[in-house]
Amino acid sequence: MNNKVLDCVALTIAIIGAVNWGLIGFFSFDLVAMIFGNMSWISRIVYALVGISGLYLLTFYMYAGGSERSTSQ
Repeated sequence: MNNKVLDCVALTIAIIGAVNWGLIGFFSFDLVAMIFGNMSWISRIVYALVGISGLYLLTFYMYAGGSERSTSQ
């Protein structure tokens, strides 16, 4: 799969979600809820996009072995 734009967007959204979870875990502060409201429809979309991005990033495990890469010497 060579869709670098989709990969970068999914990774960026997953990082935003990870930072939000870090803030929740360390400081009990939900940044998404503060910006968009507690479980408003926009915040639910943000949470859904983070979840979908995480599921999409699971496909990266298929490429973790690196057996598809060719090595030139």
